[in-house]
Amino acid sequence: MTESEQKDPQASGPFPRAGLMRRMAALLYDGFLVAAIWMVLGFVLQLFVGPETNQLVDGVVQTDPVLDAILFALMILSSSGFYIWFWSRSGQTLGMIAWRIKVETLDGGRINLKQGLIRFFAAWPAFFLFGLGYLSLYLDANGDAIHDKMSQTKVVLLPKSHRPFD
Repeated sequence: MTESEQKDPQASGPFPRAGLMRRMAALLYDGFLVAAIWMVLGFVLQLFVGPETNQLVDGVVQTDPVLDAILFALMILSSSGFYIWFWSRSGQTLGMIAWRIKVETLDGGRINLKQGLIRFFAAWPAFFLFGLGYLSLYLDANGDAIHDKMSQTKVVLLPKSHRPFD
């Protein structure tokens, strides 16, 4: 796919960077979707291994450490797949569509797999280190977060006239 094919045909010019509250709201929306995916994965895993792999010991559920590792790996793969698939196809997850924000390359194109992986795995520490990676939005001249810089991407605010499904 050429660079001109990767650009958004509705883009009429540079859009402003998205603010922290819109990003967090979209993350919350997407968090519900990812949690639902994780619940289905856990249910399917239990169908394969059976409920006898769990024990209640002194009021605490004990599970097999191997199954814990498998479930954790499935959770990482499914959540990274969710975000990277949406980001690379349209630049927007469902939460981002609702809040009219979009991730794109610095020149306005779609992100690639490498950028998606960097972005996904850098965003977790940015969030869990007391949000310092996101608070850099206020320190950066362009309004980018740490994971935006690391992946050479940006998150922009789309106009109200933007139609995501056209």
